Amino acid sequence: MTERVSQRNPWLVLAGFLGVVAVVAAVGALAATSSKEIYERFDLPAWAPPVSLFGPVWTVLYVTIAVSGWFYWRTDGENRGFAAYGIGLLANLLWPPLFFEGAAAVLALLDIVLLDVVVVVTIVLFARRSKLAAALQVPYLAWILFATALNTAIIVLN
Repeated sequence: MTERVSQRNPWLVLAGFLGVVAVVAAVGALAATSSKEIYERFDLPAWAPPVSLFGPVWTVLYVTIAVSGWFYWRTDGENRGFAAYGIGLLANLLWPPLFFEGAAAVLALLDIVLLDVVVVVTIVLFARRSKLAAALQVPYLAWILFATALNTAIIVLN
């Protein structure tokens, strides 16, 4: 391990990653407080999941996102990887308020498309240092690609 990694308690750093991601999750949860009512008012595609599925899926994904960042940090990851990771967290943080509170489905779609691209870049950059860190981002990418399709379908149907 490099000097940077060895100077910090890895468990405290993991707690830091979990804490930062928890803030993103909390903002999303606050913005989505009325999401059930808003989501159910939309004309939805037949393949749209029930609103009750989103909370459990996002809980697991947020943990894997945090652990992925931590594994990357443990390799003394490059700043570009951390920049992509941070931009992805910011785009993730913006989507729920845009979609649910701002009633701006088109802006939310632009945000989530940016998120899709940023997560792909994050996976590529993380893979250079840690295959595990990159692999932990893959379920997140799969879910947000599905969410992108759902966001698009909601725009088209409404």
